[in-house]
Amino acid sequence: MDNRRNNNRNNNSDYKPEPKEYSETVVSINRVSKKTKGGNTIRFSALVVIGNRNGKVGAGVAKARDVRSAIQKSINYAKKHLIEVPLKGTSIPYEVENKFGAAHVMLKPAPAGSGIIAGGTVRIVLELAGVKDAVGKTLGTNNKTTNVYATIEALEKIAAIAKRRVKKVKTVEEEK
Repeated sequence: MDNRRNNNRNNNSDYKPEPKEYSETVVSINRVSKKTKGGNTIRFSALVVIGNRNGKVGAGVAKARDVRSAIQKSINYAKKHLIEVPLKGTSIPYEVENKFGAAHVMLKPAPAGSGIIAGGTVRIVLELAGVKDAVGKTLGTNNKTTNVYATIEALEKIAAIAKRRVKKVKTVEEEK
C-alpha cells in the first residue's frame, strides 16, 4: 500500500518537493578500518560543508557504518554549528589570516566580477557562504578537514572584526 501512495505522489503534477534551506557539498569521504578481536570493522568518515549562499556556512565531520549515515550525521552537526559571515557587496570586508593546526589560510577581498580565486576547500566554503569575489590561499597542509576548519575560523575572525568596528562607530556617534 505504501508503494501505491508513493507512486501517486510522484506522478501527481501538483507535488513539489520543499526547497532545501541549505546547499550541501560533500568534501571528502574516507574509509576507516579498525582491527578488533573479531576481525576488521570498516566505517566511513564524511566531511560536509553546508551553507545558504547568503552569509551562513558550517562544516561537520562524522563517522558511521555506511556512507549515507555518515553524510547525514555530518549535515546535522554542521547545521548546529553555523556561523554568520559578513559580506561587503559580493566580497568579504577585510583581509584575514588564520592558522588551524598545520593549515594556514589567507583570505583577501577582491573587486566585483573577479570571482573566487582559491583552490579546493577554500573555494567550497566561500561559495556556500555566499562570497562571490575573494582571493584565498592555503599554506602548510593539503588536509581537507583542517583547511575547511581554518577557512571557517578565518570567516569567524572577519565577523568578530566587523562586530568590534560597528560597536566603535556606535559609541563615537553616541558621544556626539
